[in-house]
Amino acid sequence: MEIPEKVKNIIETLEGSGFEAYAVGGCVRDILLGRTPKDWDVTTNAAPEKIQELFPDSFYENRFGTVGVKTESEDPDLAVVEVTTFRAESAYSDMRHPDEVRFVKTLGEDLARRDFTVNAMALQPATSDQRPATRIIDPFGGQNDLEAKLIRAVGNPEERFKEDALRMLRAVRLATALDFVIEKETLAAIQKNASSLKEISQERIRDEFTKLVMTDKAADGIRLLEEAGLLACVLAELREGIDVAQNLHHIYTVFEHNVRALEYTARKKYSLQVRLASLLHDVGKPQTKRGEGKYATFYGHDVVGGRMTEKILSRLRFGSQIVDKVTLLVRYHLFYYNVGEVTESSVRRLLKNVGPENIEDLVKVREADRIGSGVPKAVPYKLRHFKYMVEKVSKDPISAKMLAIDGNDLMKILAIEPGPKIGLILNALLGEVLEDPAKNTIERLTERAKEFDTQSADELKKYLHIKEKKIQEEEEATRKKFYV
Repeated sequence: MEIPEKVKNIIETLEGSGFEAYAVGGCVRDILLGRTPKDWDVTTNAAPEKIQELFPDSFYENRFGTVGVKTESEDPDLAVVEVTTFRAESAYSDMRHPDEVRFVKTLGEDLARRDFTVNAMALQPATSDQRPATRIIDPFGGQNDLEAKLIRAVGNPEERFKEDALRMLRAVRLATALDFVIEKETLAAIQKNASSLKEISQERIRDEFTKLVMTDKAADGIRLLEEAGLLACVLAELREGIDVAQNLHHIYTVFEHNVRALEYTARKKYSLQVRLASLLHDVGKPQTKRGEGKYATFYGHDVVGGRMTEKILSRLRFGSQIVDKVTLLVRYHLFYYNVGEVTESSVRRLLKNVGPENIEDLVKVREADRIGSGVPKAVPYKLRHFKYMVEKVSKDPISAKMLAIDGNDLMKILAIEPGPKIGLILNALLGEVLEDPAKNTIERLTERAKEFDTQSADELKKYLHIKEKKIQEEEEATRKKFYV
């Protein structure tokens, strides 16, 4: 078991000053599993002030006895090693934070406060003079549980989860990431206390949920959340699809289809945004279902799903960039494309609505939708042809900024002052150029701008509204034709 020299040096420095010191927690678990730890933690009976004295290049900004020791390592996972004084924790009145943290004298007391047996092990690296071999301290059978692939709470599981309800979600995430199962009594305690997860801040839930979604077995993690009774506290909207049958395009329920779509994106190691969009892409179906059997419909579920996605991710305190992009991918995941039926102007309008930078991810979500259906809704050739069409029209104007004339030009040409009418005319011009890029010339746009200028602002708004409504009606008719 190779321990980084930076970590060894910290342990040896503490031991050389008469203190105990051990690598502890997840890094020990990962070493025993043959994995590379993502971070390193050291525990010791030295007080925080003594730790800082021994390591001047450190910081101590908390009440939990944790000192961040800077190592000057170029490896970001080793740049700071957290060194924590042995501690025990009192009651957790809010099920999140200990009411009191007190330092204790023995390693055993410190390990007893930890969440799971696989995280409650400590390690002393071999030294050339005193310890010829690495020593593992494992008072709760963590090594046996690693061998058995079990996630088991330390001591009484209900007590552990009442101390910090987030541990229940962490149990699911660890089991998913390690491809383990949750031990029977631990799982039963989670199911009994699942509702207490509502006491945890959305930010902490988001962080654990994100880690779960980014695992290779993310779909199994969602299923385990449901089995454990936690999904209702994390993503209740997704549960609405349980037992909701679909139509002739699907062999799975809405819930299972969404989970299988996530499974595909996890297997392909796609980004967080694509995974979230795939999991949520049909979240609006239960609310829009009409009828039963193979001809049931879900008209407008993309629009409803987009609104739901924005609320879900905002509630979970995801950043605005993630919220906006995932919402966009869900809103437009149902883009209709059939070779020979969809025009170049339709592709340009999709590019305008989604943004060229998001098209590749939108196609990934469509792939996930298709694979998650059990039977393909769109054969691979259609997607390849769609990509070809996107490439073909990629240099065509799809925004007002790409028109041959701009707002300043319009004010000169039409001799009018700045105002809302400028934007309305530009939007009207863009609509025509989306239909036919050849119209994007100064001469053609100038001529049409003069014609639009004869209309009032209200008349232009009405014209744009009617045109947009006609496009939407044509798209809706096509969707209904193919039950999408």
